[in-house]
Amino acid sequence: MKPRVFVFVFAVTGSGLFSGCVTNPALAVFDTSSQMQLRSHQTRAFDTGDPEKILRTVIATLQDFGFVIDKADARLGSISATKLAGYEMRLTVTVRTRNATQQLVRASAQFKPYSSADARPVEDATPYREFFSALEKSMFLAAHDVD
Repeated sequence: MKPRVFVFVFAVTGSGLFSGCVTNPALAVFDTSSQMQLRSHQTRAFDTGDPEKILRTVIATLQDFGFVIDKADARLGSISATKLAGYEMRLTVTVRTRNATQQLVRASAQFKPYSSADARPVEDATPYREFFSALEKSMFLAAHDVD
């Protein structure tokens, strides 16, 4: 059997990004409304110029929630963690510099019940809201040197 080669051609114009005709709506690559809403739940800006401080605070916050840190890379600004509690939840958090005084933190979670073989993305705002609320409190305590 011959391998299939797929070529995607995109044209960038002054009015945005366009692709060829999409004959099947299920194949639409860019579903911006739901993706933008999900990203707004997953991302917060923090007023600090120190990305390592945020990374340390993210690790502590994840551990407070019962996550085990699988991988942390300060150079990439990335942390991966897993929680096992009758289910499996994987969380990846990235920290990137927005400007000299702000860092952007984005969390992305996947949930997998033990009875399922497939993980699915967490799209509900509640877990992200709880994570960022705890992270904000931890950042406040860290900024005021409270142990």
